[in-house]
Amino acid sequence: MASEEQYSPASEGDGLLSRFQNYARTRKGMVLLGEVLLCLVVFICFCSSAYGGYSTAPIIELIFSLIFFIIFMNRFDQSMSFIHWPLTDLIRCAIAVIVFAIISIIALTSNDGPRIAAGVFGLIAAALFGYDAYLIIPSIRSRQHAQAPRDSVVT
Repeated sequence: MASEEQYSPASEGDGLLSRFQNYARTRKGMVLLGEVLLCLVVFICFCSSAYGGYSTAPIIELIFSLIFFIIFMNRFDQSMSFIHWPLTDLIRCAIAVIVFAIISIIALTSNDGPRIAAGVFGLIAAALFGYDAYLIIPSIRSRQHAQAPRDSVVT
């Protein structure tokens, strides 16, 4: 990832807290933590609403954001190279933008205060997920795959 250039991984002897602090200081780490916090706020707002509903989407996105934070924090993306991590992260962000935009627009049309607040925070979360997707695109463009070896067949 482009923001990981600034990320200096902790040595193997360092603990989880130092890895968390090092990665949380990067741009990608801050964006992922912001996504987690906004998803939590949207979930709480939907749960406190008198009508309920739509609380599943923020929880799923919160879990996915936490999983990606842990994967990038521990540099598991480098050891599991069979998955195209930037593309997977881009798909996660695109789905989150679509889902949050839809449920937020629906929530904003209600007369319930917590549900309207969830709609507003959901639109902010959609914008943050969109910004995350914007940050991922350069890393997808710059990622070069090695060409497959070509055997020269002489006949």
